Amino acid sequence: MPIVESDWAQLSPVSKSFPTTIASAATIAPTSFYSVLTGNVGVATIVPPVTHAHMLALEFAGTAGVLATGNIKTAVASVVGQVMLLVFNPTTQKYVPAG
Repeated sequence: MPIVESDWAQLSPVSKSFPTTIASAATIAPTSFYSVLTGNVGVATIVPPVTHAHMLALEFAGTAGVLATGNIKTAVASVVGQVMLLVFNPTTQKYVPAG
């Protein structure tokens, strides 16, 4: 099944859109491929912007990281200023940190 064009435009890593800034929280809802998270709260759940497989890039401005208590498969500590890639598996409904 092909990806709907609007989904591709929203989540494409080569889109012309700027990163969105989100306050770091237990649950976040990114709306684009690249998001900058402010604050120091660990992310446990990510609300998927689409239901099919996709990847998100999260840049942490603080020392938050991701937790394995929601829909993220593996906990990973963040490094300020580095980007963490997460791949969504629609079968398990979980994000898997890349690397």
